[in-house]
Amino acid sequence: MKKTLILATALAAFATPALAMGPFYVMFDNAAKKCVMSTTAPTDTAKFAMMGSYKTEADAKMAMQGMTKCK
Repeated sequence: MKKTLILATALAAFATPALAMGPFYVMFDNAAKKCVMSTTAPTDTAKFAMMGSYKTEADAKMAMQGMTKCK
């Protein structure tokens, strides 16, 4: 029983970060005049301008820091 519990805990610890990864989208909000990050692609192209798609949140944040529109 203990082995099963330990195995399940270890599996959950390794699987959880993998599920959190996904595409992160950086968009420029034309109304607010600032950049925003989202896990869904923009559908309202009049309000949002797509700035890029990134695999991790850290990559998206780093890219936002380098974009002149986001400053």
